[in-house]
Amino acid sequence: MQSEIAGREGVLRYPPGDLAMWVFIFAELAVFALFFAAYAIARMSHVELFNHYQQTLNSTAALFNTFALITSSYFVVRAVAAIRGNDHLRCARWLWAAVAMGGLFLLIKGVEYAHHFAEGVRLSTNLFYMFYLSLTFFHFMHVILGMVILVAVALKARSGGYSREQHSGVESGGAYWHMVDLVWLILFPLIYIMR
Repeated sequence: MQSEIAGREGVLRYPPGDLAMWVFIFAELAVFALFFAAYAIARMSHVELFNHYQQTLNSTAALFNTFALITSSYFVVRAVAAIRGNDHLRCARWLWAAVAMGGLFLLIKGVEYAHHFAEGVRLSTNLFYMFYLSLTFFHFMHVILGMVILVAVALKARSGGYSREQHSGVESGGAYWHMVDLVWLILFPLIYIMR
């Protein structure tokens, strides 16, 4: 159940946004948690294999992608602040900036995938690559969905569809995007760094 408080910037809901979006986010997080647990169990049984093939990954590209998503989440926070201040045009601009950073993430990850595919890496190559490709591609698809959501919210914001009083769509879209960012912040060290 959502609670409301009246603040300087209008009515604030906790949790922010639509409750249905939060249910969806928690369901998505549960699926990712199962994937992460399966990865951890498989890794414990095949430490040498995972350590060896982990070194074939481009951790520099993954670090740039981490910065891209963290930056995009900051832009989403600025968009929510803008709409709470009743500035729908600034809100839209911040959302477009977040979408651009999401696009940068997809570009970098796409180059990384192209390199692996050119080297002959497939899901069937070995257990490590099966998890690497499955987990990162599942996340990749969530980035695309998040970008679609942010584009829809940005278009509505630009046309004045949100206000200080009615902006749960911005908060819901922002919450989903933060979930995508959070998952990457777990995925990045799990796949690329932890030995």
